[in-house]
Amino acid sequence: MATLATDNRLANPDDFYQALIDSHRDLTAEQSAALNAKLVLLLANHIGDSEVLAEALRIARRGAP
Repeated sequence: MATLATDNRLANPDDFYQALIDSHRDLTAEQSAALNAKLVLLLANHIGDSEVLAEALRIARRGAP
């Protein structure tokens, strides 16, 4: 059974964060939400493990309003 990797695995996390922020620049709230949804689905497809994805959803949901 695979588990979700939650340790930092990005070589340059600040660069990725900036690219993420830049990808939302000049988008409406609706366009930004659509971009996020597409990104989540692309990455979920790349991961491809439903147990890992379920764990990610549980962790992401913690503390949500």
